Amino acid sequence: MTHPLNSHQRLQAAMAIGTRAEPRDLDVLIARCRIEPDFFVRDMLTWALTRLPADDTVARLVAELDSPLPQAISQSLHTLSKIGDVRAWPAMDPARIGTALIAHADTEVAGSAWRAAVALVPGEDRDELASALVAQLGRGDLEMQKSLSRAIVALGEDLVSVVDERLHAEDDTVRAHAMATRDMFDDPDAGFAHALDAAKRVVALGSETTV
Repeated sequence: MTHPLNSHQRLQAAMAIGTRAEPRDLDVLIARCRIEPDFFVRDMLTWALTRLPADDTVARLVAELDSPLPQAISQSLHTLSKIGDVRAWPAMDPARIGTALIAHADTEVAGSAWRAAVALVPGEDRDELASALVAQLGRGDLEMQKSLSRAIVALGEDLVSVVDERLHAEDDTVRAHAMATRDMFDDPDAGFAHALDAAKRVVALGSETTV
């Protein structure tokens, strides 16, 4: 997998490695995750890693979270979420490491961190995670905001009060995003874009009334 193969060949190579599932391939898989440009190949690399013993894989993926390469971090987070081993949680727990991953400047890293944290958080830490995620409301474009809302909603409807605290935020973008997220708690199947547009209209009307 170190030769200049085309994306189809790299996909086939990753599939072959995953099929044989030999721990000796761990290093080459992780190294390729750092630099692989093709989404589908990266997904196959993740699948191959999930086929290896978690006792070997989890610690190596956690170590990648300290990488200076955003792709190495985001791909490791994505893979950890797929493996689902709670031993990875301390490496992303906001109570231990703050918001280094959840508020990461790179949008791919941040989004991967949201999804991985929700997948791995123990029940007793959901409140802390919810607060950290809600602090990110208003960030990014439509797709990023939708991803964050889905992560927050996935934590459970008993945490809706954490979102409610942001319904009166001073920032209009944050307030609208909080409203749209609140709507998703009530109707998870509702379209996020529609909910966000409706929330923005409410916020705009409220601002005009205030003026």
